[in-house]
Amino acid sequence: MSTQFIEYPKCSTCRKARTWLQEQGVEFVDRHIAEQSPTQEELRTWWQASGLPLKKFFNTCGMKYREMNLAARLKEMSEEEMLALLATEGMLVKRPLLVTESGVVIPGFKADTWSAALGK
Repeated sequence: MSTQFIEYPKCSTCRKARTWLQEQGVEFVDRHIAEQSPTQEELRTWWQASGLPLKKFFNTCGMKYREMNLAARLKEMSEEEMLALLATEGMLVKRPLLVTESGVVIPGFKADTWSAALGK
């Protein structure tokens, strides 16, 4: 498996992350999150590998998140319900998302965190 870079190309943070990856010489497979939403099983695997709370995988700044009133609704949802919901709409997933060859999964972009995950 190669490093996956899951992004929404119109997102400024995703563009910044892509530039950073290229500057670091990281080879990656690009995936447009709105055109190819992650499956529920992919999301489960990534979430479990990340060690983060599942809520960290939600794009809390997105319009869909606000339209669906998820800030209130997530408190009542089970993890399976959250995974199913994330799998229905790629724009609900926090991006960019980095999935490394060693299985490290990081939602959002922070250069120092990505650098450590990639051994840079």
